[in-house]
Order: sequence, then structure tokens, then C-alpha cells
Amino acid sequence: VQLQASGGGSVQPGGSLRLSCAASGITLDYYAIGWFRQAPGKEREGVSCIADRADRDGTIYYIDSVKGRFTISRDNTNHTVSLQMNSLKPEDTAVYYCAAGPWCGDFALYEYDYWGQGTLVTVSS
Repeated sequence: VQLQASGGGSVQPGGSLRLSCAASGITLDYYAIGWFRQAPGKEREGVSCIADRADRDGTIYYIDSVKGRFTISRDNTNHTVSLQMNSLKPEDTAVYYCAAGPWCGDFALYEYDYWGQGTLVTVSS
């Protein structure tokens, strides 16, 4: 099983990036997918999560610092999960990871079974 996070890059404050998470060996439709980030010298933190496709409510979570700026979504055709990041701030700078697990939970790392390798997002003027 491999998860692949892509779409990172360098942008100025206020800019946008779209991250994508794809998988081989599993189908992301059947998993809750979380996006996490880890800034230099800091612990990995959950950013957003979307419940598996069987969740009729389409439950989505965001941490407060990204609400209104980030949007998580599924591409049901390509079986990927994206994180649209707008109005980026320098404090969003981090390596972003996607992870798959049975549920979103409270972003506890141990609840996620599969992890991608990370993609670097740098927000700087």
C-alpha cells in the first residue's frame, strides 16, 4: 500500500495551492482521509479530515486555524482526495501528509493505518 501526496510548492502569503492524495493498493473511497502537517521543530498535527464515502453526512473536519481557507474534497472518479488551500499564511509552512484510516477520530496519529511521504508547502514573501 502506498499513499502519494503531491501538489506542494512555494507561494507568497495570500496564495493558493491544491494538494492531492492518491493511493495504490487500497481505494481511498473506503477510508477516512486526513491531512496532517509538520512544521520544523513542531509535532505533526491534523489539519483536515473527510469521512469515508459510506458516511452519508460526508463528515468533514478542520482545525480552527484553517477553517474558511482550506477545503477538503473527494474526486470520486479518480479516487483521490484533495486539499484546496487558499489565503495561505507563513504559519502554514510545513510538510503536508495524507493518511488513511477507518475514521477521522480526533486526528490521533495512531488511528491512521497508511501514510504518504509528504509534500512541502512553503509560504514566504
